Amino acid sequence: MADTEFNARGVRIERFLRSVTRAGQVSIKDGRLQLLTSYGREIDSAPVQSVRASKPWFVDGDQAMATVNGTRYRLTLGQQDPAKPTGSGAAGRFLDAVRSARDHVLKG
Repeated sequence: MADTEFNARGVRIERFLRSVTRAGQVSIKDGRLQLLTSYGREIDSAPVQSVRASKPWFVDGDQAMATVNGTRYRLTLGQQDPAKPTGSGAAGRFLDAVRSARDHVLKG
């Protein structure tokens, strides 16, 4: 698994309703999820098997929740182009990428 399965830039990352970064990066590569600042500094990372990811039912827009090493993060993925309607495009792709990477690691 040398290729990046998922990579999103310009992601707002919040922890406990406190903004960590407004233009961060979420990456899934080699079976590992990484949350990075806009400068490329690591906020948190973990193997995808230990990451819980879901779509919050109580919000509109392109958001996902991820629990990494016991810390809950809210990821707002669809902020790049305000002219485009967001829907659940990037968040849905993120959730699919987490499931796919987890399945791929479990199958060997």
